[in-house]
Amino acid sequence: MFVAATLALLATLALTLVRALKGPTVFDRALAANTVGTVAVLLLAVMEFLTGRPDFLDLAIVYGLLNVVGTIAVLKFFRYGDLGEPGEGPEDR
Repeated sequence: MFVAATLALLATLALTLVRALKGPTVFDRALAANTVGTVAVLLLAVMEFLTGRPDFLDLAIVYGLLNVVGTIAVLKFFRYGDLGEPGEGPEDR
């Protein structure tokens, strides 16, 4: 059953990479990149069950968090042109 899930995830990954390459807009490509990250998390979780190594699940959780933060940062950059205003430093006081 897990082998079938792995093959389905690999097929999803291939279709997502096609969308990332053919995406007409930047937002389509960003969504495809987020989907690749999600599929990678799922593949890590399936590999954990197949191999019985619980450290893969820890890696999947960390990669999932990085995927969310990275996607938000990329979308904010494309929408506003920067990632935020610089904070007030000691030289600005």
